[in-house]
Amino acid sequence: MTELNTVRVIAFPGAPNLPVFAAMRNGDFAEIGLDVTLELTASSIEQAERTARDEFDIIFTAFDNVVAYNEGQGAAAEGVDPGYVAIAGATRLDLAVVTGKEIVDFAALAGRKVALDAPTTGFAFAFYDMCARNGITRDAYSVDAVGAAPQRWEALKAGLCDATLLIEPFTSIAKNAGFNVLQRSTEAYAHYQGGVIAARRGFLERHPDLVARFLRGYMAGLRWSLRPENRQAAQDLLASKMPQIQPAAMNFVMNSLLSPDTGLTPEARFLDQGAQQVLALRNAYGNAAPVNSYARYVDLSHLNAVLTGENVE
Repeated sequence: MTELNTVRVIAFPGAPNLPVFAAMRNGDFAEIGLDVTLELTASSIEQAERTARDEFDIIFTAFDNVVAYNEGQGAAAEGVDPGYVAIAGATRLDLAVVTGKEIVDFAALAGRKVALDAPTTGFAFAFYDMCARNGITRDAYSVDAVGAAPQRWEALKAGLCDATLLIEPFTSIAKNAGFNVLQRSTEAYAHYQGGVIAARRGFLERHPDLVARFLRGYMAGLRWSLRPENRQAAQDLLASKMPQIQPAAMNFVMNSLLSPDTGLTPEARFLDQGAQQVLALRNAYGNAAPVNSYARYVDLSHLNAVLTGENVE
């Protein structure tokens, strides 16, 4: 039997991991000689720190995290450089401003406590902007760095914060529990590059073949996940990996995840207009030097080879 090459992956908890679950379960990675391990992160800071220590090769993260660390604006300690290079799109995402049961509009956020992953990276700027669009400026509420969506949802549920930003399935879980969704990013922005697949720069330079093969395996899992005839099997797989999704919420979670407007990006395309929106939000709320181009930390050559059917062995 041919020895498999190990590729170490880190991602945030959430429904967008379905294509990776599928590729692992269906044997798509093993078929092309990869042993893929997947670990879920508690926060973007932890993700960056551990990637910088060379614990991971492939990273599923917010595109803004790629921008932040390449521009020296990351939330981790000074000198932490995970070396992110975006190699494909993953999700547009539907980021939702979710509040406690007694908060029914943005005006009620004044003087309240907000839980975010990190205050200066990731999706924080989308939260600030959606609030500002609805009359609540950044200085009207306080922000705590709590970590990834599961931790933020638990903080909201426990009353440790008054509002947060969630993705599926946590948005639907919260809504079904009586919490309020004030606005979604898909309502605010025509285009938004939410999640991307990134590789560590050193890994990309040393093992371009493994990066290309990973993308091929991921693409197989993505295409399987998006085929209508596989919906029930995909739903069952997601439920087995994320048992916290209640049956009453599962249909909405799947609808959101399988929609190109709110979830997985068909063919893992990188959304240029969505990336430009990410830069615009960072430039508006990042309190740092403006970022005008992401060219030096986006490399779509391997994705393009997969999509055109070129040999990526």
